[in-house]
Amino acid sequence: MLKIRQFILVLGDLALAFFALFLTLLVRYFGNFSQDILNAHLIPFTIIYLVWLLCFYIFGLYDLTGMRQATELLRKTLKTFAVCFALALAFFYLIPFFGITPKRNLLIDILIFGTLIFFWRRLFCFLFSSLYLQKVAFIGKTETALTLEKDLNENPQFGYKSVGFLKGDATANILKEKLLKEKIKTIILSKDTGNNSTLTDKLYQLLSLKITFWEIDKAYEKILQKVPIDALKQEWFLKNLAALNKEGYDKVKRVFDFIMALILLLLTSPFWLLTALAIKLEDGGKVFYKQKRIGKDNKVFTIFKFRSMLETAEQNGAQWAKDKDERRTKIGKVIRRLHIDEFPQMLNVLRGDLSTTGPRPERPEFVSELEKTIPHYKLRHLIKPGFTGWAQTRWIKYARSKEDSFEKFQYDLYYLKNRSFTLDLSILLRTFQLFLKKG
Repeated sequence: MLKIRQFILVLGDLALAFFALFLTLLVRYFGNFSQDILNAHLIPFTIIYLVWLLCFYIFGLYDLTGMRQATELLRKTLKTFAVCFALALAFFYLIPFFGITPKRNLLIDILIFGTLIFFWRRLFCFLFSSLYLQKVAFIGKTETALTLEKDLNENPQFGYKSVGFLKGDATANILKEKLLKEKIKTIILSKDTGNNSTLTDKLYQLLSLKITFWEIDKAYEKILQKVPIDALKQEWFLKNLAALNKEGYDKVKRVFDFIMALILLLLTSPFWLLTALAIKLEDGGKVFYKQKRIGKDNKVFTIFKFRSMLETAEQNGAQWAKDKDERRTKIGKVIRRLHIDEFPQMLNVLRGDLSTTGPRPERPEFVSELEKTIPHYKLRHLIKPGFTGWAQTRWIKYARSKEDSFEKFQYDLYYLKNRSFTLDLSILLRTFQLFLKKG
C-alpha cells in the first residue's frame, strides 16, 4: 500500500514536471511559442527532472509522514528546490551541449514546478490520507497490537484505518456481519491467536469475503518497516535469519564499500584540515577520538571520530549521549550538527571494520547491558556494522537510553531480514538528509 502510493506520487511529479515546462515556455514566449522551442527544451529538461526526482527522494519529499504539516512540507519544498535550482544552473553552464542557457526559463520553471509540487502533495495527503483508507481490524489485544493500532490511526498516510479489536470468541456469523458492516478488508492476528483452532475455523469461514489475514509481525514490518521484537518467537528467527550468509552479496558489497570510502575521503578531505585546526585552536586537545565498539561476531574494534567533547567527558566511565550534552565543546556542537565528526569512520570502512550500511556499532559497556534487557539483541552482531543504517534513516536521533536502543533494534532486525543492494542504496540516499538536518 505504501509503495503503491509513493509510485502514484512519482507519476504525478513526472506529469507535473512536463506540465510546468509547458507553462513556463508558454509564459516566457507568449505569442511566439512553437513546437521547435518545446523540442529544444524537452531533452535537457527531462534529464534535469530525473535528477530533481532523486533530490526529492534525498530531501524526503517521498516520505509520506512529512506531508501532514503544511509548514514542514513548505520548508522541505523550499530547501529541495533551492538545491534543484543550483544543480540545474551547474548542468546548463558546465555542460553546454544543448545550445540553450535558460536562466529566466529555469527560474520561471522552478517557481511553477515548486508551487505545483507543494499543492500536489497537499492534495495527495487529503485524498489518500482521508478518503481512501483501507479498514483493518485486530484480533487479540496485545501490547504490540495496541502499538500498531495507535500508529495506524495517528498516521493515515500509511493508507490504513483501524476500526478496533474484534472479539475472538464471537461466532463466525457475528464476525461476518461486523466485517460487512464496517467494510473491513484486512484482519491482523496477534500472536496469542496462533494455537486457537476454534478461532482458525471461524476465520476459515470468512474466506468468501476475500479478507486479507496478516500475522502481527508481518503487518508491523510491512507498514512500519521495523520488526516487533516482543511479538517474535524463536521460529521467526529460524525462518527469516537462517540465510544470513549471502556470500556473493557480501563480496560485492565489500568492493563497493572500499570504493565508496575512497570517494568520500576525497570529497570530504577539505573539511578534515579545517576541522582539525578548529579543534586544536579551541582547547589544544587531541583532534581524533578513538573508542571501542562491537563489530561482527562480537569482535571489538576501534572507531575513529573527530573529537566533539571535552577530553574529560568520560573520566567517570562510559555515559549515554544526552540531548544538549554539556560535555560538547563549542566546535563539537557545530561538527555534531553537521555530522562532520563522523567523517573519520571512512578509515574504518577501508579497514573492513565497518560497512557503508548496517546496524550502527555499539560500545562494549552498553552492549553487555542491552543484551540483558532487550530480547535477541546479540543477533545484530551477525553482520558487519555500518557507517549508517536503516535505524538512522528512519528514526534520525541518537540512542540516549535503553528504550531508544530497543526502538532502534527493531529497525536493525528489519535490515537483517531484508538487506539487499536496493535497501542499501535507499539507506545511502536517505543518509544525505541527515547531513542537512540539525543534530
